[in-house]
This record gives sequence, structure tokens and C-alpha cells, in this order.
Amino acid sequence: MKRTAPRSPAMRPATKQRLRLWLRLLRTTRLVEAELRERLRARFDTTLPRFDVMAALYRAEKGLKMSEISRLLLVSNGNITGIVERLVAEGTVVRVSVAGDRRATLVRLTEKGREEFAVMAAEHAAWIGELFAVLPEEEVADMIGMFDRFPRKERSS
Repeated sequence: MKRTAPRSPAMRPATKQRLRLWLRLLRTTRLVEAELRERLRARFDTTLPRFDVMAALYRAEKGLKMSEISRLLLVSNGNITGIVERLVAEGTVVRVSVAGDRRATLVRLTEKGREEFAVMAAEHAAWIGELFAVLPEEEVADMIGMFDRFPRKERSS
């Protein structure tokens, strides 16, 4: 019995264009992310996941539970635990007990952590500005509007 390769389903032009868009978005995201990873490593000897954890904590001055960090960043608690351990060892993060709940702790940036993150965040913003400078401002605003049409669905635990 002779087997033939399955034929690709015929795609409507609009479907093909949306697929091309998705692939371009994915490629662009990967390129930008790789550049940010390299710059964070070279300039601050840190990683993008550590930067992301610090960013979440910077926005939440009172601190966050580990589960809240993992939910915000859409990663597992295990991933967050290792990052937080290293940040604690560096003195940029502390764990604080939650009053009335012996099992719960909050993770919070120290003053040192807040200062270090502020410097990193400023450079990160400048890098993003540089990497996206190929797009005119009005197109950036239009693209933001387009992407805001997508529903925001959080990952279920």
C-alpha cells in the first residue's frame, strides 16, 4: 500500500495572512527578548526572569505572596522560588510574615532592591525605545489599540 503525504488544507487568504502575522509577531518577540536578555546579562549580570520578578515586586510595594508572583508572571511557583532565593541571598528581596497567617509570607524588595531595579528599569525602557524606534509613534499607538482588542485571559492555576 502506497502512502502519500497528507495535503495541506487550502487556506483562505485572510487565514494565511493571520498566520503570517502570528509568525512575524513570534519572531519579533523572540528577537527583542533575546536582545533584552543579552543586555540585562551584560549590563547588570542578571536574567530576564529575575528582572520580571523585581518588576512585579516594585509595583507592589507592600509585597506579594509567591503564588501571586507566579500568577502575574504566568510561571510555576517552583520557578519563582529559585529566583526569590537568589534575590534574598543578594539582599535585594526579603520575606515578611503575614500577620494572622503563619503559613503565608510576602516577598518584598529591600531599599537596595528598589534602587537597583529603578536603574535597571530606566535602561530597560530606553532599550525598548531603541528597539522599537523603527516604528513611527502613530503606528505604535495604532498597534496598541489593535492588540487591546484581544481578550485578556489569565492562566488558570
